[in-house]
Amino acid sequence: MLNMFRTSGLRWLWLTVLMLVIDQVSKQWVIADMDLYESISVIPMFSITYVQNHGAAFSFLSTEGGWQRWFFTAIALVVSVLILYWLKQCKAEQKLLPAAFALVLSGALGNVYDRLHYGYVIDFLDVYYQQWHWPTFNIADSAIFVGAVLLIFDALRNNGIKDE
Repeated sequence: MLNMFRTSGLRWLWLTVLMLVIDQVSKQWVIADMDLYESISVIPMFSITYVQNHGAAFSFLSTEGGWQRWFFTAIALVVSVLILYWLKQCKAEQKLLPAAFALVLSGALGNVYDRLHYGYVIDFLDVYYQQWHWPTFNIADSAIFVGAVLLIFDALRNNGIKDE
């Protein structure tokens, strides 16, 4: 079994664990030290603002009656199982593809934990320009985004033929 981790993309699960820990520690800091909707200006155009997202990306379906919590949890869990399968299929010499999968997995699991534990996702990274605000997000969302960008880059770079 240990050989499976050495000879496949599963060896990148350390990145999943690392990002999951960073995500959850940052959320715990926000919960412990901030009130809901409190905002701390960090630099112009960026604040730490504590919000609770009951929906998905961009607060999609956040005003529904609660069923969306279980719907998004189920989707994330199915995707997580698929990502683990794809990680297992990656070859040991591949780097970019399994790293991308590991990042997406960490973000999915970080937000699943929030939904199961709190009933919503804790968001706090607030990017804005004057009165226009990008939807508030968190470390897990950032990991998903970076992972998705790396997946696209990998697909465009080598058309699925090889990974160096």
